[in-house]
Amino acid sequence: MALELPQRDDYQQLFLVDTPMLDVRAPVEYEQGSFPITLNVPIMNNDERHNIGLCYKQRGQDSAVELGHQLVSGDIKAQRVQAWVEFFQKNPKGALYCFRGGMRSKITQQWIYEQSGVIYPRIKGGYKAMRGYLLRELDASVGQLDFTVLSGRTGVGKTQFLHRYQQQIDLEGIYRHNGSAFGKRVHQQPSQIDVENELSVALMKHRVHQTQHILLEDESANIGSRRIPMGMLEKMSKSPVLVLESPLGARVELIYQQYVVDSRLAYQGVYGVEAGTLQWADNLLDALLRIQRRLGGTRYQQVKAIMDCALIKPHEPAEHEHKAWIVFLLNEYYDAMYDYQLAKKSDRVGFRGDEQALSEYLVQANFS
Repeated sequence: MALELPQRDDYQQLFLVDTPMLDVRAPVEYEQGSFPITLNVPIMNNDERHNIGLCYKQRGQDSAVELGHQLVSGDIKAQRVQAWVEFFQKNPKGALYCFRGGMRSKITQQWIYEQSGVIYPRIKGGYKAMRGYLLRELDASVGQLDFTVLSGRTGVGKTQFLHRYQQQIDLEGIYRHNGSAFGKRVHQQPSQIDVENELSVALMKHRVHQTQHILLEDESANIGSRRIPMGMLEKMSKSPVLVLESPLGARVELIYQQYVVDSRLAYQGVYGVEAGTLQWADNLLDALLRIQRRLGGTRYQQVKAIMDCALIKPHEPAEHEHKAWIVFLLNEYYDAMYDYQLAKKSDRVGFRGDEQALSEYLVQANFS
């Protein structure tokens, strides 16, 4: 009698406790969308999946299965099974999945059992079922939670302030982007599906733990090249607004630290000192180019000349020169844009003040 290998369909629990998950789909599927705390160790690579798919269309399921066993056999099979075994040894409370929880995850389970004797659960319905679950949970969370939007001029430290509290969602952290034209980070943004899944999990955790009021940063419809889900954006557009204020000098210092010092180090850490420094400098120039049309020709040429001067020797701090283009952009572009946007929300502004005043306000509002 064949061993009946177990399945799990407790989706909420899987995500609430950050269950490590082994994704055995092909890399091309994984890149389109996955979940937090997952590792892709595919049973078939992209080419194998493509060829098996063609065989299925032309000759049917049995022939496709037979081809799959031919393509994934011998040393190739041994290497993949060993990688799966290493995953469950590190994550004994994890689970595995394929697209629909069907043949690929069943075969993975069987091969793991045959090699190691370990019975590792697969997720019923696979990726498709979990994705559908998280989309429903995202809508439920947006409908049930109350949002408070933290606004403020560029460089006031909204993200840093946000992280003082447990009752918060860091959208820029989830989207891996700092929000402005200059907000691109060293690593590529996750896919749209990835950010929606991570956002859904974060909101669900607050809802399940009965956190009613959530603080989140004021954002436009898109953070980098990824969009905020429409329902959430609409909820934010009707939520109360708090405005964090900070003097110009402090804002310049924070922006210089984040976009010059820290960003340059991040690029160097990934690409090496020479290549990383050049990529960081190119990123600054590209970011400036993205707002050229809004700046207008004259202002763009003025600030580009200042930035070019700061980047003549990109390895050197050039603190004065970098702060000069930061001040220019704040005075000539960002502050006016912020004031225009805030004016449209003036009826929703419940409080405005510096860090201390706003912190005291949030204590009275029972934010923790």
